Amino acid sequence: MKIPFLSFKEQNLQIKSEILQSFENFFDSGWYILGDQLKKFEAEFALYNETVYCTGVANGLDALHIALKALKIGEGDEVIVPSNTYIATWLAISYVNATIVPVEPDFLTYNIDPEKIKAAITPRTKAIMPVHLYGQACQMDKIMEIANAHSLYVIEDNAQAQGARYNGKITGSFGHVNGTSFYPGKNLGAFGDAGAITTNDKSLSEKTLIIRNYGSEKKYQNEVIGLNSRLDEIQAGFLSVKLKHLDNWTLERQRIAKQYDELLNGISGLILPETAENATHVYHLYVIRTPERDRLQTYLTEAGIGTLIHYPITPHLQEAYSHLNLKKGDFPIAEELAQTSLSIPLYPGISEREVEYVCKTIRSFFNA
Repeated sequence: MKIPFLSFKEQNLQIKSEILQSFENFFDSGWYILGDQLKKFEAEFALYNETVYCTGVANGLDALHIALKALKIGEGDEVIVPSNTYIATWLAISYVNATIVPVEPDFLTYNIDPEKIKAAITPRTKAIMPVHLYGQACQMDKIMEIANAHSLYVIEDNAQAQGARYNGKITGSFGHVNGTSFYPGKNLGAFGDAGAITTNDKSLSEKTLIIRNYGSEKKYQNEVIGLNSRLDEIQAGFLSVKLKHLDNWTLERQRIAKQYDELLNGISGLILPETAENATHVYHLYVIRTPERDRLQTYLTEAGIGTLIHYPITPHLQEAYSHLNLKKGDFPIAEELAQTSLSIPLYPGISEREVEYVCKTIRSFFNA
């Protein structure tokens, strides 16, 4: 049996006619940048995200970059960020010349540990950037409490967790201004690159709108040094279609994850994902852990099962950040997660029979 790590086949079949109609509407409109399709999606995503404002941008990295610029965070400022995130979270901080302050995650949930955030705060700290990793909501109540006590901004990286909640509140609505990605593989993915910023602050929203469009609110009048980072009309239309299906796809992801939980439970040497109290998980990824990760991945590949490693090299050990003079051993939890984590197939459309085959193959590896 061949099982890819990710397949869009079933999802795309569900929405094919709607997508083709959306394309026709876009094609016939004669308006391809900053038009009605974008305004419609921004309003819909703000409503879905339980925020007042949404700004569509070109990708998730730009969303975080623009959020930082809107808060006027820059050189001399420190931003607290997880040690085990995808490098894009760090890059956004580098783009504004601020200082990256990595903080280790909770060893069970893989999300940034609020207790460790406190120890990282200095007089130069300006913001905390929590990442809802793999689809699980961070402990946002504790993070917001810490931020409020120290007058810090919070910028959520919500790229992997659209629809997740903490204490009933949706991710992407806690922070002062937040970024998300609609990269095709995300739970709400475009058919190309795309991203968005969410906020309840009118002033910050207005700043993000200006920054994304060359720093200009009025054509040929540039107030600030901005970016060219606009969510295309065609992608906005496609995202409007997919947004209507997102909650059902999330329920399917959660059902699949529950099947994995049940079938993989009790395997000695295998660690399954855990969800924190009061948090929900939308399972952008289902990540298992074992010291035998590399051998297990090879075994699954030979059995026709696709897997990925998220992420094999932590940001502090990437060559791009060698100038920070961080070394192996500085962030042991992040490093152990990088050495032991393996993402197995989970996507809308994967069958129960396919999940059973994945689990049977994993069991056979450990039994051997």
